[in-house]
Amino acid sequence: MKKILLILFALAVNITAAKAYDFSSVSPSRHTLYYNIVGEEAQVTYQNYSSSPRYSNLTGSLTIPSTVTYNGTTYSVTSIGVDAFSGCSGLTSVTIPNTVTSIGNYAFSGCSGLTSVTIPNMVTSIGNHAFSGCSGLTSITIPNSVPSIGDYAFSGCSGLTSVTILNSVTSIGEYAFCDCTGLDSIIIPNSITDIGNYAFSGCTGLTTMVVESGNTVYDSRNNCNAIIKSATNTLVSGCKNTTIPNTVTTIGFAAFYHCTGLTSISIPSSVTSVGLHAFALCTGLTSVIIPNSVTLIRGYAFAGCSGLTSVTIPNSVTTIGDCAFSGCSGLCVISVPSTVSAIYNKAFNGIKAVAYTGNATGAPWGAYNVTDDVYLDEDFIYDDASKTHLVGCCS
Repeated sequence: MKKILLILFALAVNITAAKAYDFSSVSPSRHTLYYNIVGEEAQVTYQNYSSSPRYSNLTGSLTIPSTVTYNGTTYSVTSIGVDAFSGCSGLTSVTIPNTVTSIGNYAFSGCSGLTSVTIPNMVTSIGNHAFSGCSGLTSITIPNSVPSIGDYAFSGCSGLTSVTILNSVTSIGEYAFCDCTGLDSIIIPNSITDIGNYAFSGCTGLTTMVVESGNTVYDSRNNCNAIIKSATNTLVSGCKNTTIPNTVTTIGFAAFYHCTGLTSISIPSSVTSVGLHAFALCTGLTSVIIPNSVTLIRGYAFAGCSGLTSVTIPNSVTTIGDCAFSGCSGLCVISVPSTVSAIYNKAFNGIKAVAYTGNATGAPWGAYNVTDDVYLDEDFIYDDASKTHLVGCCS
């Protein structure tokens, strides 16, 4: 008897869990949509609790109504819930009513066929991943009512060529527009006071980055095509056309992360620190001259820059962080001045040889060979001037 009761209880739980909605209603576009009652309002939710896509056979142009009626009561539709239309790749356009104030996390994530959506002026919240992976979207306008753009909100929208951020927005979340490879320009309004890490990373098509004048936190001085934090002179985000001004002192966290179109960069002598992940995965970068003002190269700063064939590290550098040059497979030999007193784990992982005469411990730091002196003869590496002791091969 006890076993039967447990089975019946489990079935009841599963049935309850499987039903993710309170009621359904046919929309003006003749789609059956599902809703939850939240207080005295209705929230659009999904049909399928545990599978993707969240709706079965939802295709074409969708119109979400401003009101729905259930059991004789009319509810205003004010929100699109978490995961509501996630994975509905057959959707091509969505009309959101002016009653909606919130678009939840992952609401339209993975709607790769979506080419058109208008975010109404009543929306005050765009959740994390709300439109991530909507690769068919070509343009988006963030209305004046929205104060912040969620993390990953438009990440992977590779078809986006135009993004308009109006002056109400104060915050852009982490990874908000990452991997929007079709985006060629971005204008940061003067209302923006916070830009999250990796916000524009992987936007390989970006050629123009402008901060509107009057912004109290960021600027794009000297038409540099970059976003600079004014108070600290830290370059926080750049693109393949960036010219680093000679007033910048720090290249910030992931500033050029995955900027594959970057082929060369001139680092001015005002810079003292190259940040974590600053140029990581810039696979098109072929050579870097680090000026004599830099004292610190942080972890992963140039990791994965497989196209690098030449790096100059000056005598001013004292610290090289974890995996700083890891994966720079195009580098045959890297010369490290003796002034460097701290070299961290796997700093040179995958590089053939490191020429270093200093006292830092932990060698070989991921490199194949570490020698006091390196001599090259075509593609061969020797550690003696007579070139009798072969220690590696660049090819």
